[in-house]
Amino acid sequence: MPTSTKSRETTVPAALTKTVQAPRILAADDQQHILDAIQLLLKPEGYRVDVVRSPEFAREALSTSQYDAVLIDLNYTRDTTSGREGLDLLSQIVALDSTLPVIVMTAWGNVDLAVEAMRRGARDFIQKPWENERLLSILRTQVELHRALQEAERLTAENRLLNAQGRPELIAAAPGMVPVLETITRIAPSDANVLITGEHGTGKEVVARTIHSLSLRSGRPLITVNTGGLAEGVFESELFGHVKGAFTDARIDRIGRFELAHSGTIFLDEVGNVPIHQQAKLLRVLESREMERVGSSRSKSIDVRVISATNIDLQGACQSGQFREDLLFRLNTVELHLPALRERKEDIPALATHFLSQYATRYRRQVKGFDPAALQVLLQYAWPGNVRELEHTLERAVLMCRTDQIQPGDLGLNSQRSQAHNMEELSLETVESILIRKALQRFQGNVSQAAEALGLSRGALYRRMEKYGL
Repeated sequence: MPTSTKSRETTVPAALTKTVQAPRILAADDQQHILDAIQLLLKPEGYRVDVVRSPEFAREALSTSQYDAVLIDLNYTRDTTSGREGLDLLSQIVALDSTLPVIVMTAWGNVDLAVEAMRRGARDFIQKPWENERLLSILRTQVELHRALQEAERLTAENRLLNAQGRPELIAAAPGMVPVLETITRIAPSDANVLITGEHGTGKEVVARTIHSLSLRSGRPLITVNTGGLAEGVFESELFGHVKGAFTDARIDRIGRFELAHSGTIFLDEVGNVPIHQQAKLLRVLESREMERVGSSRSKSIDVRVISATNIDLQGACQSGQFREDLLFRLNTVELHLPALRERKEDIPALATHFLSQYATRYRRQVKGFDPAALQVLLQYAWPGNVRELEHTLERAVLMCRTDQIQPGDLGLNSQRSQAHNMEELSLETVESILIRKALQRFQGNVSQAAEALGLSRGALYRRMEKYGL
């Protein structure tokens, strides 16, 4: 049993009372009386303690919950003294999160195992029977260090948001974008699932890429999949992969998007368009963090952060039975709403300048700025296609411009009314582009309503919008 060389106070340490949430500890040992002793010691000190009796349950707990420190024994099988089970668990924890402090528990005199554990990444070790004050001192130190590292990561993310190179260009100085930036800096370092909402073309993918680039997974892949554009017949194969012979055209094994995103981030764009009967399969993977390739009965564990996006009102879709409420709960741990471009017009000059520079470089055009009248046209236009339409407009303007400054006529935004009177002179693609633009403007960017008015399916309208840069 644990021993104590001196009396201890049962008050919560000052360093711990400063935190909003009590530190959470995971303890793993195959002996119940050891786990009971740990709980009796730590709970009065202000800790929340979860206990497990095997490495398997420890891994499961770590995959579903966040901890400030982990206490692990090195031997779990009766009459085993090699420490192999505990050392393997230690290596897996360090690989999963190198900042999470792990303290190993060893028997008296087992110095070699303690040294090997420290070599593999353990922060400290205690010998059974332990001294209570030593264990409490180690935990206090490691928890404070862990939380300091987390705070440093958060501050680093804020700085990277302002200064990072190589990340997507997130231009957002308008007052309406301040809450968006504040939320990004808070959530990016975490592994929380994020649901990004907003009208089509508001920059949801750019925000998703920004969150990934500021996260601890930034060195790992970001896999993007347009779930709304997947045909039902290939939905499972695209997301989860398949094995050879699973269906007629399955001539080889194929890795799905979730496997490709393992240890990184998966971005599920247009998630509101996933068919209701496919939503259950997506939910099961998000809940269990396991998946099977189509045609296989073998489950694979996956470690992914899920960022999803939609321009659909998912709460309303849940009420109408078109979207599963339990799936929505899994997706929107944090919900981030992006305002339409017409609601953040202060950003239009900076966005336009950015796109001008980008396309002038790409097409090797000596275009250096905007005529004041052209800038005024940009500010007065409603932008039903939001930032994506602005980008497409500037790409066209750079190609059409005959001087070193964009002129109002280069934008093609004031000519739509006159074009409507000369439909017979226009190509079919131009007419289609005008009609789609007008439908989106009439329904304020709502793709479902615009598609219905145009007599198109949502998928068909999305394909045309992508074609015309809307």
